[in-house]
Amino acid sequence: MADKPTSGEILGVPYNFDRPSIGRMLSAYWKPGEGMLVEKPFGIGYTLNLANWRSWLVVGVAAALLWQESTGPGEDERDDENSEPVEVLVDDE
Repeated sequence: MADKPTSGEILGVPYNFDRPSIGRMLSAYWKPGEGMLVEKPFGIGYTLNLANWRSWLVVGVAAALLWQESTGPGEDERDDENSEPVEVLVDDE
């Protein structure tokens, strides 16, 4: 029985199931001169290239959204808590 390949591409999406090493893991996330997305060192798909400034922008936006979500209810939710009940009339004709 033939051995299955441990790395390659399926439908344009890269995969790599070779045993990861520390050097390969570290070098995969820091590739100066490459684009924002690089192949994952282990698994399926792409990951952020931390040597690219656009990746840090994505990380910053994600952190800001996470911080905003964890700071408490938004303005719309506060209005709902303090508002009076509303009577809704439905006309069945």
